[in-house]
Amino acid sequence: MVFPQPYADIYQERRRQDQKWGAQAHIPAVWLAILGEEVGEVCKALLEDKRADYRTELVHVAAVATAAIEAFDRGEV
Repeated sequence: MVFPQPYADIYQERRRQDQKWGAQAHIPAVWLAILGEEVGEVCKALLEDKRADYRTELVHVAAVATAAIEAFDRGEV
């Protein structure tokens, strides 16, 4: 299946995260803290007018949110 580019990028980022840290299982508060850190990086890129970083960090936000959903669906939350 071929995904539109944003979805392909999110999928690739999820694979990268799993390779780096393995499957993650956190309580919701920890997922929220991780997600908040990523959102902060989006804000920083926006404020610094770093367009490429802005998109990259948005992909990270989506990938972390996806990881949290995956953990929830596995019953780990």
